[in-house]
Amino acid sequence: MRTEPLRGASPLLVPGNPYSVVVLLQGYAEPEGVGDTVRADGSVTLVLPQTRGPASSHRKSPRGSGGAEAALEEAARGPILVDTGGPWAREALLRALAGQGVAPGDVTLVVGTHGHSDHIGNLGLFPGAALLVSHDFCLPGGRYLPHGLGEGQPLRLGPGLQVWATPGHGGQRDVSVVVAGTALGTVVVAGDVFERDGDEDSWQALSEDPAAQERSRKRVLVVADVVVPGHGPPFRVLREASQTETEGGGNSQQELVVGEEEPALH
Repeated sequence: MRTEPLRGASPLLVPGNPYSVVVLLQGYAEPEGVGDTVRADGSVTLVLPQTRGPASSHRKSPRGSGGAEAALEEAARGPILVDTGGPWAREALLRALAGQGVAPGDVTLVVGTHGHSDHIGNLGLFPGAALLVSHDFCLPGGRYLPHGLGEGQPLRLGPGLQVWATPGHGGQRDVSVVVAGTALGTVVVAGDVFERDGDEDSWQALSEDPAAQERSRKRVLVVADVVVPGHGPPFRVLREASQTETEGGGNSQQELVVGEEEPALH
């Protein structure tokens, strides 16, 4: 197994069925000046259902009587935002959303991978959305509903779309969003489970529970074809082809062409 960065600048679009993934803003963490000062912000990712309709069709609050599971599935019918960046990135976030034809009022669910300010600093832009921040799930107006993330159970949002408990970086309540069925395979939006590609010698210093985070990292790498880390460009997870695949010409890697328009796969 090896990793390599995906080429291209934000926004990076990965089409899929039933969900596409758009990395709106790539996170960063850069030393500044002397000492340990760092300038940083978290990655912001949009998950778009293929069957997404006009913005007006998403404005009904997900207040269904079927409990947490039904409310989550209803919330996931519209655009889903994973992390919001820090409050200093407010205007950049609004511009990035507008570039995808999405207004803050269109977003029906915001997932915060963990509670650090550079990942949930713009929650106030989405008062009409359901919020799943760490292990807290609430509907608009502050109606909190139970779920099984605390017991380590995947939380299903829709076909091929789940939230996983991936503890370690910020404690025991971190989560990642797993999107299957994209043109590049399974995309895992991992928050700070991975700081960036090639962070093997540095992530431990930022972790509240390195042992738990090591387990979370291994779990993500088992399923991910693409990882969106908290503070760097998305990267691919490449696995060696079996002899059968090699002889049959399988396991060929597709190149993603990123630009202003929908990417083409070659």
